[in-house]
Amino acid sequence: MIYTVTFNPAIDYVVQVDSFCEGKTNRSDVEEIQFGGKGINVSNVLLQLGVNSVALGFIAGFTGDALCKALSENGIDTDFVKLESGNTRINIKLKSGCETEINASGPQIDEAALKEMFKKLEALQDGDTLVLAGSVPKSLPENIYEKIILHLGNKKIRNFVVIIKN
Repeated sequence: MIYTVTFNPAIDYVVQVDSFCEGKTNRSDVEEIQFGGKGINVSNVLLQLGVNSVALGFIAGFTGDALCKALSENGIDTDFVKLESGNTRINIKLKSGCETEINASGPQIDEAALKEMFKKLEALQDGDTLVLAGSVPKSLPENIYEKIILHLGNKKIRNFVVIIKN
């Protein structure tokens, strides 16, 4: 099985504005909601290729529930850790003459939630593939990907790490 990890999934609210004027009321021409994060994007591509995967990560609040529901309805299996407080982030993508992004930071991931994630990862079997993708939230150690790989080092798991800094 292929498992993808997105520590900081998001709902992207994409708004197209014909002519954006800063400091004024602008009306959108087109609006779209996209559910993602780098690991979730990998799961989406795998689904389009006919390959099943399980999306892991952290979700919180009503936005996390909406993200999980949308992924399930689209055919992606999920096994997220539900955080006690906060909300899964909503990013705003404003498209006009050029694209402007406002990316939220996302909820705090505490030690108990991180331990729960490690427990889920321990269930991976020899021959599984683990894709760790995306930026690392401020509430996690910067070397979290390395810690996960070392923690699972006794298993014959293929690891892929994709880090994109925005």
